[in-house]
Amino acid sequence: MFRLRYTPFARQALALQAAVLVVVVGVGFALVSWLFDDEMTQQYGTRALAVAHTLAADPAIAAAAAADDPQHVLPARAEAAKAASGALFVVITNRLGIRLAHPNPDRIHEPVSTDPSEVLAGHDTINVEQGTLGLSARGKTPLRDASGAIVGEVSVGFRIEDIRGHVTSELAVAALFAGGALALGFVGSVLLSRRLKRLTLGLEPHELAELVQEREAVLHGISEGVLAVDADGRVTVCNGEAARLLGVPVAGTGGTIAALPASLREAVEQRAPVDNVITVAGDRVLVANYRAVRRDERDLGGVLTLRDRTDLETITRELESVRTLSTALRAQRHEFANRLHVLSGLLHNGHGAEALEFLHAVSDTAAPAGGRAVDDPYLQAFVDAKTAEAAEKDVRLTLADTTWVGTRVTAPVEVTTVLGILVDNALEAARRGARRPAWVDLALLEDGTTLHISVVDSGDGVPDGLSGRIFDSGVSTNGEDGRGLGLALARQAARRLDGDVRLAAPGQDGHGAVFEARLPGALQPAREPV
Repeated sequence: MFRLRYTPFARQALALQAAVLVVVVGVGFALVSWLFDDEMTQQYGTRALAVAHTLAADPAIAAAAAADDPQHVLPARAEAAKAASGALFVVITNRLGIRLAHPNPDRIHEPVSTDPSEVLAGHDTINVEQGTLGLSARGKTPLRDASGAIVGEVSVGFRIEDIRGHVTSELAVAALFAGGALALGFVGSVLLSRRLKRLTLGLEPHELAELVQEREAVLHGISEGVLAVDADGRVTVCNGEAARLLGVPVAGTGGTIAALPASLREAVEQRAPVDNVITVAGDRVLVANYRAVRRDERDLGGVLTLRDRTDLETITRELESVRTLSTALRAQRHEFANRLHVLSGLLHNGHGAEALEFLHAVSDTAAPAGGRAVDDPYLQAFVDAKTAEAAEKDVRLTLADTTWVGTRVTAPVEVTTVLGILVDNALEAARRGARRPAWVDLALLEDGTTLHISVVDSGDGVPDGLSGRIFDSGVSTNGEDGRGLGLALARQAARRLDGDVRLAAPGQDGHGAVFEARLPGALQPAREPV
């Protein structure tokens, strides 16, 4: 069973181009040949007529023809003109069309072989006719005497074979140029075919179509965002997930990387590989990977992949808050157990007065750190937990005298996220700072339904060069890899409540950085007194 052999598209294109070139050059050459042959025949006819006019202008020739050339001078004059012009023949007749001069003497005094009526009627003619000497291009003109009367005709002809020989020699040169053009066109087609094959990596059109379909299916079927840029930093590929995660004008082909987060933009510009970098884009926490693409030492750009870690980061923060609270509760449970053991021992031994005195002492010191100024259980538990954590780090955490929150929190996740990040950063800055003793001062203030937070520490403050970028993801005063997300997340959480977090003071004499947060709608409206 025969199986048709598939011809590669590049060869099909080459064959088609070669065929078109051959047809165009062939038809063009044939058309030029025909036009050139007709033009040369016309030119030789005009040349013949010019020779005939020269002879007809001679009064002696007209006079001899009028008298039927009794002296037989016309054959010699005609032969001389024939030799001078290179014509096939020069024929002179009288007014009856009888030859008085002819290359063949035997034809003299015979009628001409073609109709002389039009010329003898006073008209010049140029045509190709068959005569006694063969096919020729002829020019004929009337021969007039001194009075202007027509006394004969002069006919001059050039052999068609001579004309065709001249045409053939000229066309041979043209054929060389046509052949050269055909060869050049064929070489160009071969080079174009090779370039097409190289540009398509040797793939056929149907394979390219399949690749495009597969690429679209893969790009828009995966849960990760994919963003590809060329060597000039222009976006060439951006799937729907990348557009959703970034949520910026870069999300579209033909855009630029200017709107990318700073850490990612820097990696793309420097063509530096990036592995699992966590960054913040809008209200999302993303894990990004970047790889530069090169082929044959040629820079083709790079590919950026993005994974959404927002939910995971939120859960992680909540787990950290729960862990902090559980740690504080375990410490309190251990402390309360010790106190109960003391109280049990006093009562068991009958020391009632000492037991009562011990209870009074415990009651005076057992009030939580924020119990008197903070009415919300979330904030109370948070302050107690962070106070215990600060003590473990040899840092003193205190509530400012201006603290007052007399209502309940309505957005505990956002509040604990912002408050936790600011306090954790302050504890770390105080622990690493040069001032001793290390301390952190926390102020919480109720303003209607808005919660104001102020955190100041004893650390070294924020360097001047980082003040304007401290909220960018990846920027940290610690200088360690994998840090620099906290403040970006805190601002993100605050802005979900239409609030904000700002650096109020980078650091002054006597204290470190001061961060302030404003969280509208984070508190319940204050209850009206009864």
